Amino acid sequence: MPRPMTMTEKILAAHAGRSDVQPGENVWVDVDILMTHDVCGPGTIGIFKERFGDDAKVWDPDRVVIIPDHYIFTADQKCHRNIQILRDFVRQHGLRYYYDPDFVTSEPGMPNPYKDPTKTHYKGVCHKALPEEGHIRPGEILLGTDSHTCTAGAFGQFATGVGNTDAAFVLGTGKTWLKVPPTMKFVFHGQIPPYLTAKDLILAVIGEISVSGATYKTMYFAGDGVASLTLEDRMTLTNMAIEAGGKNGVCDVDEKTLQYVRARSNVPNWMVYADDPGAGYIFEHEWDLATLEPLVAKPFSPDNRDTAYNCREVKVDRAYIGSCTGGKITDMIFAASLLRGHSVKVPTFVVPGSTEVHADMKRLNVHGEPCQTGDKSIEDVLLDAGCQLAPSSCAACLGGPADTFGRLNEPMTCISTTNRNFPGRMGHKDAGVYLASPLTVAASALTGSITDPREYVGEPIVTGTAGTV
Repeated sequence: MPRPMTMTEKILAAHAGRSDVQPGENVWVDVDILMTHDVCGPGTIGIFKERFGDDAKVWDPDRVVIIPDHYIFTADQKCHRNIQILRDFVRQHGLRYYYDPDFVTSEPGMPNPYKDPTKTHYKGVCHKALPEEGHIRPGEILLGTDSHTCTAGAFGQFATGVGNTDAAFVLGTGKTWLKVPPTMKFVFHGQIPPYLTAKDLILAVIGEISVSGATYKTMYFAGDGVASLTLEDRMTLTNMAIEAGGKNGVCDVDEKTLQYVRARSNVPNWMVYADDPGAGYIFEHEWDLATLEPLVAKPFSPDNRDTAYNCREVKVDRAYIGSCTGGKITDMIFAASLLRGHSVKVPTFVVPGSTEVHADMKRLNVHGEPCQTGDKSIEDVLLDAGCQLAPSSCAACLGGPADTFGRLNEPMTCISTTNRNFPGRMGHKDAGVYLASPLTVAASALTGSITDPREYVGEPIVTGTAGTV
C-alpha cells in the first residue's frame, strides 16, 4: 500500500518521475515555469551566459516569464540599464512572456508612467501578474528569483524562490535539484470575521513559530477558515511563508481556485493534488478565528507580534497600502470601504499591486462591482480620503532609490501592508515599520495612531466579483 503523502510531496514526486518521495530526500525535478525580474534577471542572465555560453539557448522560451517590477519609477540610470539587459535577452532568445515597462526609455530622468493601465505591456508586481497572465496552475512547479515566489502556493502548486545561480541552471536545463521539505499544518476554524484579513492570520502563525520556525519546511494552511478567505487573501498567507523561513506555502484547491485558473491559464490541462488521509506532519497548530484579534508585527521583525489594540498609543507618521502582500484588488476594497467618507490624518501612500488592479480600481466600486451612474470608483474613494496614489510597482516595499514613491527617507514610524519590517527594508535604517492588514492600516491612517479596525468595521465587507476570475 503506498505511503500517504502531502500535496507538496505528491507534486515533487510527479515532477521527479517517481511514485513516492519522502522528506529529506534530494530529487531531480522538471520545472514548469521560471520567473525572474529586473533586480535578479541581469545576474541570472550573466551566470547563464558564463556557464552555458553566449550562443546557448534557454531550455524552453515559452516557460520563462520575465516581469520587471521592482525599480521602475525612478530616475536611477542603473535601474533603467537593467531593463535594457532584459530586453536584449528577450529579443535574443525569442521569449514570449516578457512584460515590458514600455514607458522606460534610455532618456535620463523619471519615466512618465502609463496613462492608462489597460494600454501598456507592463504588468506591475510579478507575484500578482503571474496568476493574472495565466502562468499559475495547481500541481505545477514554479521557481522565481524572488523569495516571495511562494505566493503562488495559494493555487495548490509548489512555488519557491531560488538564487541567481540556481535560476541560471534551470534557464539552461529546465531541471533543478530539490530536497523534499517536511510539512507543517496550520488549521483555522470558523469563518473569517469582517475585521480580520489573511494578514492577521499569517502574523498569528509567524508570531507563534518565529521567523525561523518553518525553515526549509512546507507551510500548509487548512481548515474552513482558509476556505472562507477570498483566493486573493489566501495569496497573502502563502506570500509570507518565507517570513517564517518556509520553503513553500500551500492551500487546498477548491472551486474558487479552479474558477480563476480555468479563466486565466494559458495551458489547458493540469493536475490537482491534495494531502492524503494519514499524511505526516512534523508540526500542527490550530486557531479559532472567532477569538483572533487584529494583529501587527512591531519593528524590526515579522514575528514581533502584538495586537493592534495593545499598540493604540503608537503614533504613526505615514501609512502605506500596497505590495504583493497588500496591493491586490480585494486589499484595496478593504481599505476603501473603511476610508469612504473620511479623511486620512497622516500621509497615506497607495500602490496597486498590478496594472490590472489599477484598472479595476478605476472600474469597480467599493463593493467590487462595475461602477454604475453616480458610483464612485475605488480610486475615487481613496483620492477623496486624501490618499496619494502611484502607478503599480513594488515601490517602497523594497526601499529602492531615494526617489521611490513612498520610500521612508528619514527616521519615521510607518504602518504598512507590506511583508517585511527589518531595519532599512522600506528605506531609512532607523525607520520603524509596523506590519498590518489593509483594514488596520486604513484605520490607523484615519487616527494617526495604530488603531484596531473594529472601531470602524462592523458589517462584512463585500468584495463582489473582484479578483475572482
